[in-house]
Amino acid sequence: MKKVLVDACGWVAVIEAGINIDLALLECCGYKELAIIPNVISELESLNNPKLMISMLEAKAEIVEAPDSSGKHTDDQLFALAVERSWPILTVDTELKRRMSKSNLNWIEVSGRSHLRMV
Repeated sequence: MKKVLVDACGWVAVIEAGINIDLALLECCGYKELAIIPNVISELESLNNPKLMISMLEAKAEIVEAPDSSGKHTDDQLFALAVERSWPILTVDTELKRRMSKSNLNWIEVSGRSHLRMV
């Protein structure tokens, strides 16, 4: 089943924009299933911001483990999973989007601070 990998900065952007993630994903790509890696949860928790609704993200998303060969950096792990499973990443990280583009992979970004767009 196709899922959307969530990067910490992508989740922050969605929350800050007040986007209804379920509706926006359905409009953007036709599915709303989310996946997260443990490092993303750790990064969000380190921000110590209760407005980020981490518990809601954890309830909506499947926690997946990154391939052992992907390294310890969150972006490397997300990228490896995106390659392995052909899942887009919800992110606003410019460098991660560049890597995705070079590998001809899709990503989802907050556009215009009001909706999601798949690239």
